[in-house]
Amino acid sequence: MKNKVEKEVMSQVRELQGGSKYLFNGIAIILSIFVLSASSFLNLQTFHQNSIFLILIVLLGFMLYPTSKKGVEKTRPSVVDIIFIVLTIVGIGYIILNYTTLHVDRASQANTTDYIFAVIAIIVLFEITRRTIGIFIPLLSIFAIIYALYGNYFPIDFAHSGFSIKRLLYRFYMTTEGIFGSTLSIPATYIMLFILFGAFLGVSGASKLFNDLALAIAGQRRGGPAQVAVITSALTGSLNGSAVANVATTGSFTIPLMKNIGLTPRFAGGVEAAASTGGMIMPPIMGAAAFIMAGFLGVPYTTIVLAGIIPALFYYIALVWAIDTESKKKGLKGVSKDSIPLIREVLKERGALLLPIIVVIVALLIGKTAIFAGFSGIISAILASYLTKDKSTRVTFKKFFEALIDGAKGSIQVALACASVGIVIATVGMTGVGSMLAYNVIDIAGGHLIVILIMVMITCIVLSFGLPSTALYIVVAVTVAPSLVQAGVEPLAAHFFVFYFGAMSNVTPPVALAAYTGAGIANADPVKTSWTALRLALPGFIIPFLLVYNPELLLNNPTGNINIGELIVTIVISLVGIYALVVGMGNYLLVKLNIIERILFIAFAVMLIFPEMITSIIGIIGVILLIGMHYIKTKKVGVS
Repeated sequence: MKNKVEKEVMSQVRELQGGSKYLFNGIAIILSIFVLSASSFLNLQTFHQNSIFLILIVLLGFMLYPTSKKGVEKTRPSVVDIIFIVLTIVGIGYIILNYTTLHVDRASQANTTDYIFAVIAIIVLFEITRRTIGIFIPLLSIFAIIYALYGNYFPIDFAHSGFSIKRLLYRFYMTTEGIFGSTLSIPATYIMLFILFGAFLGVSGASKLFNDLALAIAGQRRGGPAQVAVITSALTGSLNGSAVANVATTGSFTIPLMKNIGLTPRFAGGVEAAASTGGMIMPPIMGAAAFIMAGFLGVPYTTIVLAGIIPALFYYIALVWAIDTESKKKGLKGVSKDSIPLIREVLKERGALLLPIIVVIVALLIGKTAIFAGFSGIISAILASYLTKDKSTRVTFKKFFEALIDGAKGSIQVALACASVGIVIATVGMTGVGSMLAYNVIDIAGGHLIVILIMVMITCIVLSFGLPSTALYIVVAVTVAPSLVQAGVEPLAAHFFVFYFGAMSNVTPPVALAAYTGAGIANADPVKTSWTALRLALPGFIIPFLLVYNPELLLNNPTGNINIGELIVTIVISLVGIYALVVGMGNYLLVKLNIIERILFIAFAVMLIFPEMITSIIGIIGVILLIGMHYIKTKKVGVS
């Protein structure tokens, strides 16, 4: 049985037709053009830019997500939907028109009317967020409001004097510190620009280029189609920021391929889910979370990109090894040579479509702003579509508007999540609960770092269930990252730790949405598929711990230059630990492991997390001896 959140959200998208479709497309095009204009030549206040962006997003949300499942079959909005659409225009439109009057003419003195419209806007926001993402973020925001109102009734460690409802409404609705604050600025600029960039790549046929390249590179390997899924998802996942969307996009191609070579449906769905989840942590975009992290930490964007390279490579190397282990167990081979395109031919036909990605990466790495890089990517995607031999890649006027519509549609969930999370962030800032939570986590753990890390890991996974990368990162960065920083963890390592485990919620039951999406494409049992995806991604769970204990893996040394020799040694030790965990979890090397071998592989992998010399030496020697003994054992029984 599929997860309730997925049922409520994914199955409620209305198939628009007739006048509703034209109205939706018109608003979507207006939204995309507004974002492009506001990010370039329009000189708007942050509040007005964010509020206009949000009102358009909410209108699109109510049109696309009906009030009930029965509404999915209707082409027109129900009465309830129309009421909410009117309340959206009234609630958000009021502050757009009266913001200057409130803060200039009335010297920021709110009146009763202001508070009434604030309540309307917040109710509307909670309802559309519930429809598009699920109930978790609205509940989290409501809890934040209750905590802000009645802080004096909470346990002494988390107590505060409490705030009036008027003060909260003022902060949430009438300033740039709540709904219309910095968390909404990010999707209103960087994120939507890169979603539009991905949409323009999509209409130009870049996904076919990615698939063909992956097939040409890895198709003949053992379990080739599964390796193709890994490469394709790594290429596309960094852009869209949603593991679910990544599965839906690349899985429609890779999952049938995997099934055709003999992989079970649940394994095929699990591979795609695990691979797509990795896209969220893949530089250079990391689903736009890289931009938010740079802002939170106050470091250049390039610092985040460089820091993400080694961990992302570790994750995909672990996944490739896990797939190879499963393929060996099943005796699978790759795709036949006749079915694999030549790299030279693929690049000759559509290779020009790689130029926009190169343009974006170069622009970001040489220090240009993310907005500049996004614009450059969009323009270069349009130009590159005319440089290929395949005329079907051309971005015509029709495809141009399709990309604008797709970009707006793809921004709905992340924008609403960020707007609602603005309430949580405002509450954290007003109450100081972040510092209190950090202190209490450390106190409960008795100051032991490994216990703190495990507690934070579990918290991150639970808080991130069902959220896109940007929203989940904001939630965990505000609530639990301070615990790690206060415990002495490097801030960069702390933020990567919480973000990685937030991303892993996509393959962690019971709300493993990426795995459920893969199961749907593979016609497999969703629960079994989610456990398979978790098993495949489990070696990736060791990576955040490696970053905390070995921060040099983030290629960032605030105190001086990186010691290349030490870095290489750390990388080698880490890879040995990851490989040992892959073997132990996969329960196979040349033949199936016995229980002692399996336990020892996992134990030595855990030992290699810690940078102490003695544990590293024991771990390395232990893994080498285990592998040698396994080879000797299998040779005796005639296995080559």
